[in-house]
Amino acid sequence: MKKIIPNRKRFYFSLAIVLLFIYAYDFMEMRISTPTFQAVLSDNPLGYRARFDTLEQDGRALRYLEIGTDSLPLVVFIHGAPSSSSFWKTFLRDSSLLSKAKLMAVDRPGYGYSGYGQPELSVKKQAALIAEAIREKRGQHPAVILHGSSYGGTVAARIAMDFPDLVDGLLLQSASLKAGSEKTFLFTHITRHWPFRWLLPGSIHVANMEKLSHKAQLDSMAGLWGRIKSATILLHGDEDGLIYPENAIFARDHLENASFLEFKMLEGRKHDLLWTKRALLEKSLEKLIRLTAGGADALALPEG
Repeated sequence: MKKIIPNRKRFYFSLAIVLLFIYAYDFMEMRISTPTFQAVLSDNPLGYRARFDTLEQDGRALRYLEIGTDSLPLVVFIHGAPSSSSFWKTFLRDSSLLSKAKLMAVDRPGYGYSGYGQPELSVKKQAALIAEAIREKRGQHPAVILHGSSYGGTVAARIAMDFPDLVDGLLLQSASLKAGSEKTFLFTHITRHWPFRWLLPGSIHVANMEKLSHKAQLDSMAGLWGRIKSATILLHGDEDGLIYPENAIFARDHLENASFLEFKMLEGRKHDLLWTKRALLEKSLEKLIRLTAGGADALALPEG
């Protein structure tokens, strides 16, 4: 019997992972239609109704939603990959957050209902599109805070770089921020080729294409960190095997002009802080709300 060489074993293993993604896709909540999502979000203790809208700019569409009171600070959630605004549904129904801020979540280009399956590899263009949606709301709110998760953190950082006067607070959680400091799976390279690409759900195709462009996009941002002026909190797990911990260390060392900077490397935590450290994420958002609404005096306020 012919011996299978290790490279071929890796190929078959990666192909098996791809097939698992394909068949598991129907059971993975990658996006929720507007009517269904509106019904899901209406189940909140304060009785708020979510409003959905679509912004079109330079040939790309951006679906986003808002829920809460206009007079409060605006918290904008930016998801990673593969995902969509539905990723944030638990946060968007949280009574504590809704009592302190209006909440907004976007479908990044290529995900959800923002040109599903069509990648936008330019982080600069993604940032400009989301910034335009924020700009339309800016005058209604005393402050704007961005929460970027994983590759959503890349986009959030780029918004704060390119539109510093638009962003008052920044929560970068498990964020991809340093070029070349993340894991890339073999199947990501395999499925970039057309014989395999057609097998994939659109969201995974977009995620793969983004993954392969991460280094170039982050390299283009390397000299722009000094533009960020907003109060910033960095949270990362010290055992994150997907987006490595040095991403947060890199950002900490380059955020020289942030008005406030807090850095937490969470012991024993991986790339799952949205599930394992949700209370800390909410407290971090609430701290940024206090900071941006009350200035330095807010640091004296309790966090509970």
